[in-house]
Amino acid sequence: MSVAIIRATVGHGGWQDLLAMSFYPIGFIAVIIGRAQLFTENTLFPILLVLDERRHVAGTLRLWTVVFAANIAGALAFALLATRTHALRGEFINELGMLGIQAGQRASAEIFWSAIIGGWLIALVAWLVSASHWTIGQLAVIWLLTFIVGAGHFAHCIAGSGEVLSAVMLGKLSGWQYLRWLALATLGNVVGGIFFVSILNYGQVRAGQQE
Repeated sequence: MSVAIIRATVGHGGWQDLLAMSFYPIGFIAVIIGRAQLFTENTLFPILLVLDERRHVAGTLRLWTVVFAANIAGALAFALLATRTHALRGEFINELGMLGIQAGQRASAEIFWSAIIGGWLIALVAWLVSASHWTIGQLAVIWLLTFIVGAGHFAHCIAGSGEVLSAVMLGKLSGWQYLRWLALATLGNVVGGIFFVSILNYGQVRAGQQE
């Protein structure tokens, strides 16, 4: 929403798009600093627990199911509020729909591979935030890495759902296009988070314990 508002205010172009994307981390800051549950964060610590003790597999799958469903329900509620009420001005809604179209109409391979990078960066955020003892340091980590997610247009199954579902509500995309995007983005995020952060960091920690 913040990106759409800035784009509608300052227009499009090189520095305008960069300025708009500098506001992309706001949602991640609110969720992570506020200790809310974000699905892609859960590709880190629950997986580390599973790697250490296999008995936690069922609990992790249950956590993923509940958090993923609740996150998507929240994104749908936002899309309905943004597009079916007068909460946002018309130009803001149009920009939000354009963001959704740009995300939802990408090629399948592009969505999947960009989602791997997106999942890697968000899991890395969770890892680095846990290592920071000061809120200002956590804010800096979240902003820097999630800014790259936004500026690089790397698919994120939850944050992007707000945009793509808004485009669906506006009649710009079909429900099937959203489901295709969601499946590819979710799979890529999970692969990126698990293999590029969880498993590598788990190996590092285990190696340190054996020394």
